[in-house]
Amino acid sequence: MKKIMLIEDDADLYALLKYNLEKEGFTLVGSQTGKGAIELCRRERPDLILLDIMLPDSDGLDICKGIRLHSELVHIPVIFLTARASEADRIVGLELGANDYIVKPFFIRELIARIKIQFRPQPAVQRALKSGTLELDRSSCRVWLNGDEIQLTATEFRLLEFLMTRPGVVFSREQLLDSVWGHDRAVTDRTVDVYILRLRQKVEPDPTNPTLIRSVRGFGYSFNEGVAERSAVMA
Repeated sequence: MKKIMLIEDDADLYALLKYNLEKEGFTLVGSQTGKGAIELCRRERPDLILLDIMLPDSDGLDICKGIRLHSELVHIPVIFLTARASEADRIVGLELGANDYIVKPFFIRELIARIKIQFRPQPAVQRALKSGTLELDRSSCRVWLNGDEIQLTATEFRLLEFLMTRPGVVFSREQLLDSVWGHDRAVTDRTVDVYILRLRQKVEPDPTNPTLIRSVRGFGYSFNEGVAERSAVMA
């Protein structure tokens, strides 16, 4: 039986979610305040966290950030439940490490379906990838260039990982949006160009003359097919 942690200050919504999730077979624990949320998660060790952003005493974004920095909690899926619906809010939430972002009001059945998606078994994947002096470790979500670790946002990492695992394949901006940002998104094609530019500035030896992430005029982007799997260790 999967345990879900709910951090939500709306008492009526909290009760509604508790009823429906327990009816669905989940165990639900949680709090209606953000104070002590990380310690509560550490103590309860939930399988998934539902987190409101606008809490009366805390910022859900800060709580998510703390979860992603905590070695005991970093692997737990986080789904934001929030009334903040702007593109900027969604991007910030996902970049801080949320696995999903659901805007209120929402349908309970849809929420349950999205929760179940997080519990689907994941196929075994190769842990580490390498292209020249660029190395990506999928298990630790870390990237190195010339032996030095470089800092990527969650979205930048997902984009780079997606391209590196499919070397030589040309993807349109729309395909990248669907695969990296998801079908339920509030971003435009231009967002892909911005993130590709950011990635090139961080991972290319010469960002003005990219050799790893190449542009295909009139279509999209592709990763240099010279990329090689560094390790056969399974995640």
